[in-house]
Amino acid sequence: MKLLRTIRFDTSDTFIFEPAAEPGEWAVSGAFAFWHRDPATLEGKARVAFRSGFLGLSSLGWSTLVQIVDASETERAEIVDLLTRQLSERFGAPDEAAARAAAVEEVTFVESLCNQPVDMLIAVHRSHDNGEVREAFRTLRPREGAKPARAFSFMEVEGEDGLPADEVDLVGMARGDKGA
Repeated sequence: MKLLRTIRFDTSDTFIFEPAAEPGEWAVSGAFAFWHRDPATLEGKARVAFRSGFLGLSSLGWSTLVQIVDASETERAEIVDLLTRQLSERFGAPDEAAARAAAVEEVTFVESLCNQPVDMLIAVHRSHDNGEVREAFRTLRPREGAKPARAFSFMEVEGEDGLPADEVDLVGMARGDKGA
């Protein structure tokens, strides 16, 4: 079976979400996190999370992208247990049976999103229309062909302490000094 894990390519999620999910967390759509709020009144980071976030289950943080990964039956059961606890403790489920039923439904929905190959990325766009929350999911795959060369690469060099530093006189070069 396949399920979803959060993924982070850069630090942008840490700026746009409060809180941001940690990379590698099991994830669900997370639209239920907004049931108690009117989406039309959301602002700032909460609005971004509503529109484009997947919910990481350990941190209850948000992620822009998730990755399809292989999962075992044991991992699925652990995810259902974790989500059941979160729904009971953090989202006010009326009892454990209701929380478990909602968790199973949410994880089953995630499984339905994972009909693409492992490692495929998924993004969500969520909207609120006529009193209903609508979710549109899209898959992201790398472009075919060779990857473009990077303009710059930075490397950290270890073990070269004591070597003379190269210095460049940019002002002298701009004036045309020959020794620069």
